[in-house]
Amino acid sequence: MIKRIFFIIIFFICYNFQGQEGTSSPYSFYGIGNLKFKGTTENRAMGGLSIYTDSIHMNFRNPASYVGNNMSSFNNEARLVKFTVGIGHTITELETSDSSDNANTTTFDYLGLNMPMGKFGMGFGVIPHSSVGYKLESRNSIDTLQYKYSGNGGVNKVFLGFGYLISDNLSIGIDVHYNFGNIQNSALEFLYDDEQLPLDYQAREINRSDLSGINYNLGVSYKPMINEKTQLVTSFTYSPSYNLTSKNKRTFASVIVSETTGIEYPINEIEVDLLSLGLEETDLKMPSKISIGVGIGSVRNWFIGSEYNIIKSSVFSSDLLDIQNTYFEDSSVLSIGGFYIPDYNSFNKLWKRIVYRSGIYFEKTGLNINNQSIKEFGISFGLGIPVSRLFSSMNTVIEIGKRGTTDQNLVKENFINFQLSLSLNDRWFIKRKYN
Repeated sequence: MIKRIFFIIIFFICYNFQGQEGTSSPYSFYGIGNLKFKGTTENRAMGGLSIYTDSIHMNFRNPASYVGNNMSSFNNEARLVKFTVGIGHTITELETSDSSDNANTTTFDYLGLNMPMGKFGMGFGVIPHSSVGYKLESRNSIDTLQYKYSGNGGVNKVFLGFGYLISDNLSIGIDVHYNFGNIQNSALEFLYDDEQLPLDYQAREINRSDLSGINYNLGVSYKPMINEKTQLVTSFTYSPSYNLTSKNKRTFASVIVSETTGIEYPINEIEVDLLSLGLEETDLKMPSKISIGVGIGSVRNWFIGSEYNIIKSSVFSSDLLDIQNTYFEDSSVLSIGGFYIPDYNSFNKLWKRIVYRSGIYFEKTGLNINNQSIKEFGISFGLGIPVSRLFSSMNTVIEIGKRGTTDQNLVKENFINFQLSLSLNDRWFIKRKYN
C-alpha cells in the first residue's frame, strides 16, 4: 500500500512542483530567494536540530543516517523501509515603521524514501531548496504609485544518497543533489503627465532565470553508548561550494494595466540581446556549508542536543542583477532542542508513546541591507503521534518566530508556521518461506 502511495505522490509532485509559491517574504527578492528547507517536521519541532537519527524516521540533512539495523523487529525476515512526506502553512505579518499587512502560504515541504541494503542504505527525495514570492509597491513624495515589484519561483532539489555502516556506532554517507527551477522578477513603472494623471501606457521590465546545477553533501554520524542506558550522539556534515548555471532572459514592454483587475496587457514587447552583453548564460556562485552537532539521551526515551551550521554566504555572486546597498555575509544557525517519550513500549496507552518535541533557533541569514544584518529567531513545539503497529507516525509542529527589522526602512516579519508530516514504515524485501 505504501509503495502505491509513494508513486502516486511522486507523480503529483512532478506535475505541480514548479507552480508552487512557497513564501510571501519581501526578502525573497535577494539571491535565489529565502532558503526554504530547514529539515523534516521532526527536525523543525526541535528548533531545526537534525543530529538525532533512528530506524523509523528519515533524516534528509545527514546521509549517514540512511543506514541502521532495522531487521531485528521482524526476526531478520524483512526490512523496514521509511517513507515520509510533509506539508506546511505559514501565516506572516509584514510590518514596516508606518504600516502592516498579512499573508498566507501553503506549501509542499518534502518527500523522501529510505531503503536499507545490508550495511548500506539508500535515500531518495525531493525538497524545495529556496522560494521567491513577493509583491511590493513604491510611492513618490505626493503618495502617487510609482513602482510595483513582484517575483515568483525558486530552486528545488532532487537527491539520491547512500550511507554505509562502518560499525554499530559509526556511519558515513553522501548525497548527490540535482538543483533545478526558475526565478522571475518583474518591475512595473507608472508614468504620469504634468498634472499627475496616469498615461495610457506604463513601462515594465521582466527578468527570468532558469537555474540548474549539481552539488554534494557528505555526512558522518557517531553514536556510542556511554553506559547501559545513555547514548552520546554526534553529527558532522559538509557541502562544498558549487555553481548554478543560469540561463537568462530580459524583456521590456509598454503595458496597459486594468484599473479593475490589475492585469497587465503588454504592448510592443522587446527582448534584450543578453548574448551581446555576456549575460545570456551566467554562473551563480553558491556557498559551502558545514554543520556540527552533539547531544545526549536515552534511546527511545529522551534526548537533548545542539547543532551549529556555518554557511559561506559571502561568496554568493550573480552577474545579472546589481543591487545597491545590499550584500551577502557569512551566515550561521544555532539550534537547541530535544524530545521526550513517556513509555515507548506502552502499546495499550497511546498517549504514553507520543513523542513530545521542542526547540529554539537563532539564525543570521547572511543578507545585509542598508548596513542591517537580517536575523531570524524561532521557537517550536511538536508532537509525534503513532498511527500503526509498524512504527509509523503523524508529526506536527507549531513554529513561532520573527525575521528582519523595521530600522532603515526595512520590513519585520512575524510568522507562525504549521507543519504536518507522515512518517510511514513498511516491510519490503520479505524473505519467502517454503514448506
